[in-house]
Amino acid sequence: MEVVIVPDAKAGGELIADAMAQLLRRKPDALLGVATGSTPLPIYQALAAQVRSGAVDTSRARVAQLDEYVGLPADHPESYRSVLRREVLEPLGIPAESFMGPDGAAEDVQAACEAYDRQLAEAGGVDLQLLGIGTDGHIGFNEPCSSLVSRTRIKTLTERTRTDNARFFDGDVEQVPHHVITQGIGTILEARHLVLLATGEGKADAIAATVEGPLAAVCPASALQLHPHATVVVDEAAAARLKHADYFRHTFANKPDWQGI
Repeated sequence: MEVVIVPDAKAGGELIADAMAQLLRRKPDALLGVATGSTPLPIYQALAAQVRSGAVDTSRARVAQLDEYVGLPADHPESYRSVLRREVLEPLGIPAESFMGPDGAAEDVQAACEAYDRQLAEAGGVDLQLLGIGTDGHIGFNEPCSSLVSRTRIKTLTERTRTDNARFFDGDVEQVPHHVITQGIGTILEARHLVLLATGEGKADAIAATVEGPLAAVCPASALQLHPHATVVVDEAAAARLKHADYFRHTFANKPDWQGI
């Protein structure tokens, strides 16, 4: 696992956007796994700026959804399908037919989960998966004590996560669905490159457990320790609990430029 400490969220977004742009230059139809929430917005904004400048072409890129609320119609403004259309597809000029995601409004949710897992495999797998991290160490909606080999499935959200997400529902936790479809940890680990971005002091404990703690289901993000190409990008605040921060700074400052992240 590579840990990169950056000054702030903007720098982290630009670094990751550069990696995505390099991937798209090598493989214009790359399948990008995308996440929602406020943390990845600097990534999408930086990549969109590169598209506008002509530095990268995203017209052939494909996009895969990490998770989705259960029970919200696809056109609900806070369904993740709608959020990703506004924040990723439209700014990057990616056509709707290049988007894939689970059907959170399906009558048979289990069948929808299994169908999405198959769809990802049939598409050739995710080339680069963006991840955020919850204050409790969850990735996607794999809450603490999720199986480290889990597949796409329905999960019940903790009250902590529902409270964290209430800001997207006018501050009303009662509007936040209780269930989601999420790629499982085993599904996530099949992506060729995992890139996790975390910013703010509130994520510092979770990042320390992910990077320097034991591999344990109680911290789902610690599963990144098993991946052959996992990159954790954190700002100074999120890096505040890392015991080996100086080492991480040194190794990144001295790596060859051609390696990227």
